[in-house]
Amino acid sequence: MTERGQHRRPATFKLDDPSVVLIDGNDGAHSAPRDNPSSRDNSALRGKVQIATEAETQPPISAPVDPSGVIRRKGFRWGTIFWSAFTGLVSLAFWLWVSRLIGDLFAQSQTLGTIGFVLAALAGGSLAVIIGREAYGLIRLAKIEQLHARAATVLLTDNRAEGRAIIRELLKLEHTNPQLARARATLTKHIDDIIDGADLIRLAERELLTPLDQEARALISKAAQRVSLVTAISPKALIDVVFVLIATVRLVGQLARLYGGRPGAIGMIKLMRQTISHLAITGGIAIGDSVVQQLVGHGLAAKLSSKLGEGMLNGMLTARLGLAAIDLTRPLPFNALPRPALGDLVKDLARTKRDKDE
Repeated sequence: MTERGQHRRPATFKLDDPSVVLIDGNDGAHSAPRDNPSSRDNSALRGKVQIATEAETQPPISAPVDPSGVIRRKGFRWGTIFWSAFTGLVSLAFWLWVSRLIGDLFAQSQTLGTIGFVLAALAGGSLAVIIGREAYGLIRLAKIEQLHARAATVLLTDNRAEGRAIIRELLKLEHTNPQLARARATLTKHIDDIIDGADLIRLAERELLTPLDQEARALISKAAQRVSLVTAISPKALIDVVFVLIATVRLVGQLARLYGGRPGAIGMIKLMRQTISHLAITGGIAIGDSVVQQLVGHGLAAKLSSKLGEGMLNGMLTARLGLAAIDLTRPLPFNALPRPALGDLVKDLARTKRDKDE
């Protein structure tokens, strides 16, 4: 048993009193007052007031974190200028070629010139529509990304006015989804109530995104099962790579459209690049110990052949990409609802494998 020290009565003293000795709290070394250098010895500290100084700790500097998980480079982008100028030159050259072609057709025959002009007009109109759809898709993806970042800020600052503005924009974003009609009515009824900004964001997440998250999990689970099955029975590795790529692009597009985005071809390229970057930053490609334990727990290591095991890993990678895509296409961060875990998807995948084996 340890002996308890004697309690001393409260007393007042001055710091410049010679009987007051400061003790360094970091390593226990004693620092003597300036006017008493011989007080470093333990014998000299007896009968004096000892004050232990606390270690000065500086809080870690928190760097701003991008909600989308993608690192953005700041500065002047010469690559953008180059590709813009190059695209402009190619467009001018193509326009000059088309104008000369139509002129030559009119020189040959009035009918050929008219047909060439009509075809050129149809091609130009279709190209304008395609460009407009691509621009609309990029703007919509950027709006979802901004809503995600603003909602994350409101969850920290609890700004009520900003929370209401985010809810209104979110309702406009999801106004075409008939599945969310009741949720939109509920949010519209409570948007002017006296509710804190963070609680408004949580209410919108529970009402609007609960059915969407369930459908997103079902989409990821089906895509992972499909990839796992096809790659397990395919005879060529090239077929595996092509099928996984097609399934992943299709899954990311489905998730983006589910949460309100409408990406075109350029938007899909951007979204796929961001998904892979987000997956690499968060370390999602590596297989964790928990996943390995689940695989061993289901007995797959002893039952499945090497080809089936390869299919399982491809399905897990597809599920990982789907989870990363949710973080990028979801308009609100996960706060009131749990984030989908890879372990749950692996359980669904393993259950499907076990049913097929039986």
